[in-house]
Amino acid sequence: MPWKAKDSVAVVTGASSGIGKCLTQLLADNGCHVIAVARRAERICQWSASHDHTKFGGVTPLAGDITDKDVRLAVRSMIETHHAGKLDLLVNNAGIGGIGKFADATPDRLRQIMEVNFFAPVELTRNLLPALHRGSSPVICNISSVLGHRAVPDKSEYCASKFAMHGWSDSLRAELASAGIQVTLVSPSTTKSEFFDSLIQTDPNQSSSSLGHWSPQRVADRAYRAIRKRRSEVILSWGGKTLVYADRLAPSLMNAILAQRSDKQRSDKQRSDKQRSDKQHPDKPTDASNPDNH
Repeated sequence: MPWKAKDSVAVVTGASSGIGKCLTQLLADNGCHVIAVARRAERICQWSASHDHTKFGGVTPLAGDITDKDVRLAVRSMIETHHAGKLDLLVNNAGIGGIGKFADATPDRLRQIMEVNFFAPVELTRNLLPALHRGSSPVICNISSVLGHRAVPDKSEYCASKFAMHGWSDSLRAELASAGIQVTLVSPSTTKSEFFDSLIQTDPNQSSSSLGHWSPQRVADRAYRAIRKRRSEVILSWGGKTLVYADRLAPSLMNAILAQRSDKQRSDKQRSDKQRSDKQHPDKPTDASNPDNH
């Protein structure tokens, strides 16, 4: 049976911007009441207050960090109090990232990323499973990444968190099938708004490229379609599909390509850092002009 937004109840995390914001608006536009969880809930209040309420299902902002156990319990309490303990859709979308060599990072970067991207959504799901069992054609939609299928250099912690999400989603899907709860895994390429606005312990001059990335709105549209059809998994963008399927067909070749790409990015960054330094210190003598070198 397809999932229907009309008169349904949904929880969306990371709902103040990017994919989460677009998906929240899309769900509400189609008659769903959305509990929108975000650290910056005032943003949700701003755009929901000015929204066209013709078919509007409604949005209830809930301010907080989902890594906080009390915030997760507050979500459950809101469902029990205002929606008779029934939940039809849970979208685990909140996430952070980090760019840089694993050897150069602190253990804290790994722990933070795993906490936000994996442990928090897992525990939120655990808390909300009873409400999902009472829902109508319920769906758990986990917004993951193509990097949960094929890891790349300089994003080791982020990749690890998305691989964990992928594996957990597959296992949970099988466990909940008999209860009629679908687990939908959405794997987009990196969207700029989602990844680059939420980086931790990352050099501000660090850059990263993504093959065929989509806008948050386009990802939200496809995620919504996958939810309605209760799909098991969707991989988005030609670039994302190329990365995933090329790795399945020729993993050794992909290893070599990505290693070469990593070396090039490192060289480019060193060159860029040197040029930036030269501009900031134009009077600094070069090796050729330094009399000590003659």
